[in-house]
Amino acid sequence: MNQALAPASAGQQQRALWLSTFAFTVCFAVWMIFSIIGIQISEQLGLTDTQFGLLIATPVLTGSVSRVFLGIWSDQFGGRKVLVLVMLCGAVATWMLTYAHTYPQFLFAALCVGIAGGNFSVGVAYVSRFFPASKQGTALGIFGAGNIGSAVTKLLAPLVMVAAGWTMVAKVWAVALAVTAVLFFLFSKEDPSLEQRRRDGVKPVPFSEQMAPLRNLQVWRFSLYYFFVFGGFVALALWLPHYLVG
Repeated sequence: MNQALAPASAGQQQRALWLSTFAFTVCFAVWMIFSIIGIQISEQLGLTDTQFGLLIATPVLTGSVSRVFLGIWSDQFGGRKVLVLVMLCGAVATWMLTYAHTYPQFLFAALCVGIAGGNFSVGVAYVSRFFPASKQGTALGIFGAGNIGSAVTKLLAPLVMVAAGWTMVAKVWAVALAVTAVLFFLFSKEDPSLEQRRRDGVKPVPFSEQMAPLRNLQVWRFSLYYFFVFGGFVALALWLPHYLVG
């Protein structure tokens, strides 16, 4: 009802959609960074395939688990603020990655970099608030195209790494993510439902109530589908460069 009371204009819808899609693309590029720099790090540390696999999978773990909480916080505090915070944290973590020297340090750094992957649930919550139910499928489909960030890293990161080493890749990607966060903050707006809720003085839905859908078996079933489909894509995207080089 609140969304109907404060509908977003077409311009606001397009701005939210394309800004969010661009932000998701950059976040996804950062999330997949170990698929490229991990090859040089593996050679530097003399890692086994198992150690390398654990290293590149660690950001995915953080990104996947954090999505649950980030999605809830987006509903409670607004996707705009949470999205900016996620990008800034991801930028700092990616820059700090350049200070790692040992395998445990790289694992911890990868765990922190993975926060960039949580962008997805935040963006979905944010974008969907600007569109009526009849158009949300199209809008979220366009937003989901931000997965192309994986291809951005595969295309550009090797060029930077060959020219200046893996640390330069991390620094450039960190700066790009920080700049994206600033641009998103400057040009985006709070979603209509959050603004309406603030005007009405309505409190956010409690955390316990947000977790209530987990009682539905369908949620777990669809999560399993997502695990195999998207998980397979991420696994292939991360491992394929290492496989081809080998």
